[in-house]
Amino acid sequence: MRLVGPNGEQVGIVAIGDALRLAQEADLDLVEVAPTARPPVAKLMDYGKYKYETAQKAREARRNQVHTVIKEMKLRPKIDPHDYETKKGHVVRFLKAGDKVKITIMFRGREQSRPELGFRLLKRLAEDVQELGYVEFEPKQDGRNMIMVMAPHRKQQQQHQPHRRTEGEPEAEAAAPAE
Repeated sequence: MRLVGPNGEQVGIVAIGDALRLAQEADLDLVEVAPTARPPVAKLMDYGKYKYETAQKAREARRNQVHTVIKEMKLRPKIDPHDYETKKGHVVRFLKAGDKVKITIMFRGREQSRPELGFRLLKRLAEDVQELGYVEFEPKQDGRNMIMVMAPHRKQQQQHQPHRRTEGEPEAEAAAPAE
């Protein structure tokens, strides 16, 4: 068995019994690192400390993950201009917040025979908010619904990450220009 010391230095090829004795003397654990290698490789280490450090790294990685939120906006093909502007305002707000938006057009009755109306409406919405986001999934008919997914631009997402105040940092004052 090839033995590796606690600092990563090669101890050499030793018998299993000798490796166990060395581990006991050093008050460490003998951990088999590469069992399929010829000869097998084992390492002297504090296994409890190793498990703790890997758990800490995993916890840190989870903390730094980005959670993607998908908001949904539902429309109908025959939408009033004012209602369209309101729905577009919601989509703009979602994209500015860094969230993805799933836009669904629901067809009912005779509207199902005119999917091009929904397609044009989705294209118009995509053009109206193109400075904030891009079309991640093109419009696609799915039964009675037509679906399109929009995502914010990368730089837009990074700019709108919430700023976390540190203790002792003063709150930002209202920066409204006086006219």
